[in-house]
Amino acid sequence: MNRFARLLDALAFTPSRNGKLRLLRDHFAELPDPERGWALAALTGGIDLPSAKPAMIRALVAERVDPVLFTWSYDFVGDLAETTALIWPAPDAVAERRNAPPPTLAEVVAELTAASRAEVPALVAGWLDQLDATGRWALLKLVTGGMRVGVSERIAKTAVAGLGEVPVEAVEEVWHGLRPPYEPLFAWVTGAGDRPDPEAAARFRPMMLSHPLEEGELDAMAPAEYAAEWKWDGIRVQVAATGAERRLFSRTGEDVGGAFPDLVATLDFRAVLDGELLVVRDGTVAPFSDLQQRLNRKTVGTKLLTSHPAWIRLYDILVDGEEDLRGLAFDARRERLETWFSDRRPARMDLSPLIGFTTWPELTELRAGARAAAIEGLMLKRRASPYLSGRPKGHWYKWKRDPLTVDCVLMYAQRGHGKRSSFYSDYTFGLWTEAGELVPVGKAYFGFTDDELQQLDRWVRNHTTNRFGPVREVEPGLVLEIAFDGVQRSTRHKSGLAMRFPRVARIRWDKPAGEADRLPVLEAML
Repeated sequence: MNRFARLLDALAFTPSRNGKLRLLRDHFAELPDPERGWALAALTGGIDLPSAKPAMIRALVAERVDPVLFTWSYDFVGDLAETTALIWPAPDAVAERRNAPPPTLAEVVAELTAASRAEVPALVAGWLDQLDATGRWALLKLVTGGMRVGVSERIAKTAVAGLGEVPVEAVEEVWHGLRPPYEPLFAWVTGAGDRPDPEAAARFRPMMLSHPLEEGELDAMAPAEYAAEWKWDGIRVQVAATGAERRLFSRTGEDVGGAFPDLVATLDFRAVLDGELLVVRDGTVAPFSDLQQRLNRKTVGTKLLTSHPAWIRLYDILVDGEEDLRGLAFDARRERLETWFSDRRPARMDLSPLIGFTTWPELTELRAGARAAAIEGLMLKRRASPYLSGRPKGHWYKWKRDPLTVDCVLMYAQRGHGKRSSFYSDYTFGLWTEAGELVPVGKAYFGFTDDELQQLDRWVRNHTTNRFGPVREVEPGLVLEIAFDGVQRSTRHKSGLAMRFPRVARIRWDKPAGEADRLPVLEAML
């Protein structure tokens, strides 16, 4: 556990991607199985320890530390694991526990997995007594599932691939046929074993992603070489079905099928498909907020299944039966997709239509109507493009509609997590009603530079009027220009409105708060 703790600590303080890769490769190369495999699982979200929750950690701390002191400390630090790790008292009265060797990562996972809910608190408390502050922090990050050390699943897989001469795309091809602690994977990439055979599994294929269309790029592109289709306002998914096994993956390879059993039950074919997950009622795509109500759920009740029916609008076909189609050009794959769909007529699916056009001005005019149709924008796909993993240049482009903007007033600020735990970086902002009341309409925590974050943090500290735990209320004196993709009705906000993907576009130091926008401005954008 100490080695894993040192790895997490180093990753948290290493900003560069190459630096993180070097740390991960060294860790995986130096540690034996199964220790390195459990480290990989922890960093990629492959460990589920349902009995160890934040409330349990707070209860353990309350038994040993004055609760007022802990509350003040947590408010200052802003991170539960870090606060607990630092404030946890040395076990002077339990010499045998203090002198016992710390557990390995594999031992922690094995014992927590086998323990009953009632046994978990004593296990965690014992380990906290045996570990130093860094080890305690790593343990708590592990058991609460909140790593936040700047390592994506892709970076972790790239580090594993770097142990040998295996491309990361090849690792992703076999990933979903494996389970922690990934011993066959490490044996393969280091040359000590054969490639794991994933063919029988309904596995994830690395998705092909697009680049934003930049100003002026259309001038160098020939319209005849590109197909255009709408960019629907849902989430990108991949369907993988082998007949016996049926799975639904997010764009990052996370299995999200548990939240959509109504869809998974219909996957009675052998194919891998690429599409957009939506909520569709009577042929009409519902707002993204409807889809959000079904995301990130382990189970879905009958009422929600009925009121928010899931649907997939298909973009592409990657595998048809036993045949891998990814090497074909987009036009050829589209023809195969249309044939496949016509033959099978799968339930809860339809085809995303291609948009006919001959010139860029013609397509530009069509794009202008995207917002009125509740569509994010357009996708441009080179007709000759094979289906390549990652984000290859010159093949696919996303041409999103221009964002909406309003000038809002900062109302509340909250400390962030990880590297931002010392800064007030999460901002709630509002608009004026006609009666002169400021009501919240959204929350944003990105869109500004590190220098601007320091300025915002300083402003919050100097203009705080009230405190609610980790949240500070500020005087209505700072205007933020907020960019967002859409607006919808909401019962969660006093304003009755909520923004889609809000972010800070500009800090209006020059603008008095009284000149910020009124609520009717946002209502007009519904």
